[in-house]
Amino acid sequence: MKITLLTVGKIKEKYLKDAVAEYSKRLSKYCKLEVIEVADEKTPDQASETVNNNIRRKEGERLMKYLRGDAFVITLEIQGHPLTSEELAEKIEGLGISGISHIIFVIGGSIGLGTKVLMRSDYALSVSRMTFPHQLMRAILLEQIYRSYRIIQGAPYHK
Repeated sequence: MKITLLTVGKIKEKYLKDAVAEYSKRLSKYCKLEVIEVADEKTPDQASETVNNNIRRKEGERLMKYLRGDAFVITLEIQGHPLTSEELAEKIEGLGISGISHIIFVIGGSIGLGTKVLMRSDYALSVSRMTFPHQLMRAILLEQIYRSYRIIQGAPYHK
């Protein structure tokens, strides 16, 4: 299985880079992982909805270049489907069994995803009803994907 983490913006904090690197290393035993970052737009404070829509559109155009037609696209959305770790493992395993060989997880920028990206999504996932910085969400998502593979393998992992 190939897993792509497609994200808006670069990680600046060393501790987050270290976490992403650690889970990327751990995941290498289970899947082919690719992390793609696209440029983010400056988001002014108190921006109008028109400005925010324009930012989401521009970032969305950058993301769309990487959304291959043969991949299963999972967008992270606050209003998405909440899954437990076990349910995410079942989802990943089920996709593999059904013949899907490439899953792309998409994390938007600080104001979310553009309409075209949302329309291309095959599944909307909510990691939590809480809001997290999109850079931190990369580490959280990679940890959950790693946990999913450990669950699929029946291997122990802390709870």
